Amino acid sequence: MSSNHGKVETDVEIKAPATKFHEVLAHRPHHISNVSSNNIQGCDLHEGEWGTVGSVVYWNYFHDGKAKVSKQLIEALDAEKNLITFKVIEGDLLEHYKSFKITIHATPKAHGQGSIVHCTMEYEKHHGDIEDPHTLLQFAVDVSKDIDAHLTSAQA
Repeated sequence: MSSNHGKVETDVEIKAPATKFHEVLAHRPHHISNVSSNNIQGCDLHEGEWGTVGSVVYWNYFHDGKAKVSKQLIEALDAEKNLITFKVIEGDLLEHYKSFKITIHATPKAHGQGSIVHCTMEYEKHHGDIEDPHTLLQFAVDVSKDIDAHLTSAQA
């Protein structure tokens, strides 16, 4: 049974400051569709306020060649650590997974400009035949790079 539990993670190097990257995810995720329109078609607030634990956001996104939706609860938020955790509560991902959490943690690089974005996806599959979400992890990398490109071009 425990083989259905899994975790995939990756790091993305970005040029933008960790605080600015986190601020977009936590307080302005509805702007992501403007900077990563091939991946994110929209993000709406369903409950609560942007950037607060317990708020619910609804994503329209395009992944693996299909339009998909995801309703997510902001489960954890730490502005000092530039960390946010989303728990999927409805949508396409739950067709394959009993539970799915996405944690995004942006850390300033030790020397010089830029940051490291660490993305972790923790999940429990409905059954062992379901693949690990490596393509979704790549999706997160692509969106992170799009956000970075927007933030760094805005600084110029």
